[in-house]
Order: sequence, then structure tokens, then C-alpha cells
Amino acid sequence: MFKNQTKHAAQQDQATMDERLNAIRAGVLGSNDGVLTVVGVLFSVAAATTNHFAIFIAGLADLLACALSMASGEYASVSAQSDSEKVVVAQERQLLATDFEQQRQTVVSFYVGRGVTPDTATSIADELLAKKPLATMLSVKYDLTLGHYMNPWSAAWASMFSAALGGALPLIALIWAPVRYQFLATIGATVVAVALTGLLSAKISHGLVRRAIIRNVVIGLITIAIHYGIGRFF
Repeated sequence: MFKNQTKHAAQQDQATMDERLNAIRAGVLGSNDGVLTVVGVLFSVAAATTNHFAIFIAGLADLLACALSMASGEYASVSAQSDSEKVVVAQERQLLATDFEQQRQTVVSFYVGRGVTPDTATSIADELLAKKPLATMLSVKYDLTLGHYMNPWSAAWASMFSAALGGALPLIALIWAPVRYQFLATIGATVVAVALTGLLSAKISHGLVRRAIIRNVVIGLITIAIHYGIGRFF
């Protein structure tokens, strides 16, 4: 019994971690988009005009628009995921009431497929379904933890604030740097910002740190070049 309680607590902690990672993921993506969209606007407008106030207003407007856009996108996306999880819960609750034996066989097959003998798998299934039938079916069939759904508001707020913070870095560099070094400072701030975003995303996903940083920096520089070229062309 103590082992079951410990396992249940561990599942709850893992679900909580999944929810936190969802917000972190939204924050990392928001930061990267904030940096790239703002610096893109800054350089495209700067290529078309030397009016620094106009460049600043364009960058500020894009910063606000990007933050709100990222927040609304994350809210809609995670809300859809959360709704799907709740639909699955309702379906499994109905199946347990109308076709319990088939659900039982699903749990037995799950453990047999993991190397447990049929007799032992049957005993495990009967014990789990007697204590927590709905939670068991969600875990076995969907790897979901009952009562834990992705929070669209946490993802939206994380994305909005990180997009605003990320986009603010090149904008601040443009404002505070001496006029003759404004664009060099903006490029430098962009490189630092996207490198940090790459570092964080790699750490969170247990990916390749160096590759993530280089990829983000290259994408950032390409973004600057494309927007500046468009501004010069038109």
C-alpha cells in the first residue's frame, strides 16, 4: 500500500513538472519570437528611413503586437490541448461504466506487453481498477494523470512576458547606444538574446547546447539581413 501511495505521489509530481515545462516551453518560444520580430522591424524600417523616432515607434509597436500575438496563440493552442484531455477523461469514464471488462483487458494487455506474466498482469489490473479505475485507464492508454491538465493561462502569460522581454533587448540597445554604434549594438544584443534562448531551449529539452546556440544565432543574423534587404529594396 505504501508503495502504491509513493508511486501515486510521484505521478502527481511528474504531472506538475509537465505543466511547468509547458509554461517554460511557451516562454522560450515567446522570447525567441520577440527578439526576431522586433529586430526585423527595426532593421527593415531603419533601412528605409533615418528617422530614429520612427524606428523606435515601429519597434515598440511590434514589440507590443508580438507579445499579445504570442500570448493569444499559446492560449488557443494549449486550451485546445486541455479540452482534448478533458474529452478523453469523459470518454474513459463512460467506457468504465458501460464496458468495464474490455477496459480491464486493456490494462492486462498493457502489463503483459511489458513482460509481466498474464496471471500477475491480471492481479495488477484488478487491484488498480478497484482502487483508481479512471486514473489507471488514463495512465495506461494516454499517459495522462487524472486532475492535471495543461494550463492555457500559464502558457499565455509566460509567452507574453518572455516575448516582451526578448524584444525589449534589441530595442533598448538601439535607444541607449551612441548613434554611430546603434545598429552594431542592436545586432550584438540580438546575438546575445537568441544565444540565451538557444541555451535555455537545449537545457530544457536535453538537446545539444552548442548546436542550438549556433542555429539560433544564424537564424537571427539571417533575419536581420532579410529585413534590412527588404527595407533597402523598397
